[in-house]
Amino acid sequence: MKKLVFCCLMAVLACGTAVAAGDQPAKGAKKGTIVTTVFTTDIDCDHCAKRIENNVPTIGKGIKDLQVDVPAKEVTVTYDSSKTSPEELIKGFGKIRVKAEVKAEK
Repeated sequence: MKKLVFCCLMAVLACGTAVAAGDQPAKGAKKGTIVTTVFTTDIDCDHCAKRIENNVPTIGKGIKDLQVDVPAKEVTVTYDSSKTSPEELIKGFGKIRVKAEVKAEK
């Protein structure tokens, strides 16, 4: 009898855990949109590009992709807008001693 009760309890517990671990967003969680922004920077060598690529967590949260174009002195960042903003990314570039600003639209 104890084994039967124990098995039923474990089954209920397992079902509850499976439902709770589903792909439901957390309450109050806000899903941002994915944004791509191009920054002009003061980089001039491959070492500068590697410094940027190796310090993505320092630059900002929510970065999905980062592309560095050394000849054009540009960094293209794709990020989650609910986790960071262009202003925060510019501050993040400053932390690794890279001057950056949002590229003007033509």
